[in-house]
Amino acid sequence: MSAPPAVPKGARPAVRSMEGDAVSHLHGGPDAQGVPRWDFSTNANACGPCPSALAAVQRADAAHYPDPGYQLLRGALAAFHGVAAERIVVAGSASEFIARLTAAVASGGGQRVWLPALAYGDYAHAAQAWGLARVDDPAQADLAWLCEPSSPCGVAEATAPAVADAAAVVLLDRAYEPLRLSGRCSLDATALDRVWQLWSPNKALGLTGVRGAYAIAPLQGLALARRLDRLAPSWPLGAHAVAMLSAWVLPDAQHWLAQSRTLLARWKALQLDLLQNAGWWCLPSEANYFCARAPFPVDVAALRARGIKLRDTTSLGLPAHWRLGVLPPDAQAALADALGDQSRRPVAVRPATKGSQVQGTRGTGFAGPPGASPHRGEDAQRRRGAFES
Repeated sequence: MSAPPAVPKGARPAVRSMEGDAVSHLHGGPDAQGVPRWDFSTNANACGPCPSALAAVQRADAAHYPDPGYQLLRGALAAFHGVAAERIVVAGSASEFIARLTAAVASGGGQRVWLPALAYGDYAHAAQAWGLARVDDPAQADLAWLCEPSSPCGVAEATAPAVADAAAVVLLDRAYEPLRLSGRCSLDATALDRVWQLWSPNKALGLTGVRGAYAIAPLQGLALARRLDRLAPSWPLGAHAVAMLSAWVLPDAQHWLAQSRTLLARWKALQLDLLQNAGWWCLPSEANYFCARAPFPVDVAALRARGIKLRDTTSLGLPAHWRLGVLPPDAQAALADALGDQSRRPVAVRPATKGSQVQGTRGTGFAGPPGASPHRGEDAQRRRGAFES
């Protein structure tokens, strides 16, 4: 696909400073009250932790430093993705790499950044920290960010092919690709070789407490890859992160992950039905999470007191909505009870039938009827209309 139209000669591109913008560092997950019993606020794999990856982390040698060059790990990650090892850049976490890449672009003379309208807040946070100006035209950007499935909505980024062709340095955040339940990436193999790809498997493995990620450099990005390695601190990955990433590429973990996606798809159908029965407007999603708008003011404190946490998406650019990770039926029942109390009417929960349970899952193993999907017919059309309005 061709790049977006360039700014006419003599015209000034739409550029605005991000200095003074309220860039949030809010995240889902545990808070000052501890770990929520029913945590819908994160996008981690609710079937986790992955047994083989957890066992590898538990066996990690914490008494010694890892290899500072991570040669074996780089080789394993490269073989898994079918790329040269020199294209692999290890990172302390996805957020750490976001900050490091932004620093590299800015310190190399970059001045402008392009961001999706709805996006993970750390992209803007890093850009603001380095004084990058936000532009509306990706062709004017020194750095551009994409994420598929997107955050917070879990859908394709409509402009991804054009952005991949337009900006100087483009990164595709693939944190949720292993948790994709439908659809496919907007970029083909040729386009993927032109962009940076950022992978953080701890979400897919249900091990978000272990921080570790890696990026795949584009074919023409090896000089920047070497610079990013020089910008990294010594030992960005500890022994436990090395163990997790090493386990991630093995057949046992990939087989477990495939099983978990099947179960998550069934749980997702149940969860969408639950919220729709309660009058919520649910937006389309291709991942193990989705956004929804409540028909009444949600009492967040009351939910949290009952061990339930949702993710307010205002800081992600989507006000008046909530992002909910897909959880098993017992968590959904707790949510239905709490929402029923808040709306002063019962919330209907569709009966679940027994389904295959992934080894090591934390849930009940229940599943919805085969083929059940809320994304059909008039309901799907109404959700699309709500999203576009």
